[in-house]
Amino acid sequence: MSPRIPLAFSALAAALLLSSCAAPSPTPPPPSSASASPEPTPVATTAPVDETPAADADPTCETIITSGTVDALTSQGWSSKREELRIGETVVEGGLLCMWADFSTASDHGQMYGWGALDERAAATAQSNLKRDGWLRSTQGGLVYFTEDPAYAIATDEDGFGMTYEFGDGWVKFADTKQGLLLIDWKG
Repeated sequence: MSPRIPLAFSALAAALLLSSCAAPSPTPPPPSSASASPEPTPVATTAPVDETPAADADPTCETIITSGTVDALTSQGWSSKREELRIGETVVEGGLLCMWADFSTASDHGQMYGWGALDERAAATAQSNLKRDGWLRSTQGGLVYFTEDPAYAIATDEDGFGMTYEFGDGWVKFADTKQGLLLIDWKG
């Protein structure tokens, strides 16, 4: 007997042993009446997702600001607390003021965003009271802004604006800085 035969036999036995340990290839199930039509294949799309709330939806702290802002705030561990929206002594019926912060820790860090529907009469009263109380009025692109006097502001944006109200046609926005108004995208 040649020394090659046991070596060849050993190699063959090892190959058979290894192939018996390999997982069997899956076999497709037999066709049935329930699965006669092929499964649809998901297709990636770059079409934008419409995140606009329904026209009859009520504003919430999570819907008045952009979804990216909500994601950024919640990823920091922040949450929101809702209060009524006030412009001085004028309560904006159905409006909301949202304070975003980490309420589990005592801190002075937070952000405020507000929105409310406001008729012409209530808007005129609110603006008159803000002017009386020393808020600074400006206009831009058909919108009216009232900003607190920077000398008394707790925090300001890079342009020096602190808490600011923005009045539009039938609505008012509020943020702790004028730049913060850009993050409020509720349409009402």
